[in-house]
Amino acid sequence: MNTIIRKSMLSVAGLAFAGGVFAGPIAAHANPADAKPAAVAVQSPKPQGDQSHISLNDEQTANVKAIIAATKKAGLPERAAVISIATSLQESKLENLGHLGDMNDHDSLGLFQQRPSSGWGTPEQITDPEYSTTAFLKGLKQVDGWQDMPLTDAAQTVQVSAYPDAYAQWEQQATDLVTQHWNS
Repeated sequence: MNTIIRKSMLSVAGLAFAGGVFAGPIAAHANPADAKPAAVAVQSPKPQGDQSHISLNDEQTANVKAIIAATKKAGLPERAAVISIATSLQESKLENLGHLGDMNDHDSLGLFQQRPSSGWGTPEQITDPEYSTTAFLKGLKQVDGWQDMPLTDAAQTVQVSAYPDAYAQWEQQATDLVTQHWNS
């Protein structure tokens, strides 16, 4: 499909998510009791562009683990966790942000800077790491071909950011974090 048409279609799909087309977490289909630990080899394309990296504190690391747990609970692969963590790194540096007053982007909250006014959930839900990750993943699952598209395109389709290419800079750190914590 023509790249311009595809990006236009993805933008329209992303706007639908921003408009609050869906609500609430998806049901978990995987039974964690049946899972057996295995070596994780996150299959990821070469990251796009220059990569950023931040040192994480205990709270940020706990949020990484919460994102991974929600991804597993949703029955999704490591790539979904990589996209989720990279998105959260861009949106909040993996900090579960409350209302920031005048510094806030509208009513954006939580790890993914989701907006109650756009249908992502209540402020209490959006600031719950499991709920906000599950909401993000629900949107991601509705993007045809998300598994094979560049991380920044997949994240942008769900998030509809004013800076659509910014997610790419976090792909390597997100991949490293998933590799490190997927089986922990």
